[in-house]
Amino acid sequence: MTVQSFPVYERLLAALAEGNQLMPLAGTLGFRLVSIQPGEAVFELEVTHDHHNPMGTLHGGVLCTVADSAMGIAHQSTLQDGESSTTLELKINFLRPVWTGKLRAVGKITKGGRTISLAECEVFDEAERLVAKASSTCMTLRGDQAEGRTGLLK
Repeated sequence: MTVQSFPVYERLLAALAEGNQLMPLAGTLGFRLVSIQPGEAVFELEVTHDHHNPMGTLHGGVLCTVADSAMGIAHQSTLQDGESSTTLELKINFLRPVWTGKLRAVGKITKGGRTISLAECEVFDEAERLVAKASSTCMTLRGDQAEGRTGLLK
């Protein structure tokens, strides 16, 4: 049996081990990558008042951003050198309100393909209750399509 190599995963793992965060936006919003495996990424967010919408609960856009990031990094962890990715479609269901506390977003590739993949993310609160579920269609970019899109994954 052939074991598939994922060079981008190796770079992501090294960056995580060195304490480097992969997205400036993560620092801005206060979430961080905490673990990664090929096809899976886990982010955490400590929800504070700064993340609230006008009603006083976690803003859906913040929750969506964390889920999108978990799914995107899960997909990127399966890429080869010279490949990049983009999100084609994103859907999220908000299942319960959040005021404060630590959230854990677990993004996974549920169907990987050569060009198009399906990812899902479940977001849990500290009591392990499901607060949101998201899905995403990801596209692998190669050659000219990937030009200039490797960012920190070079």
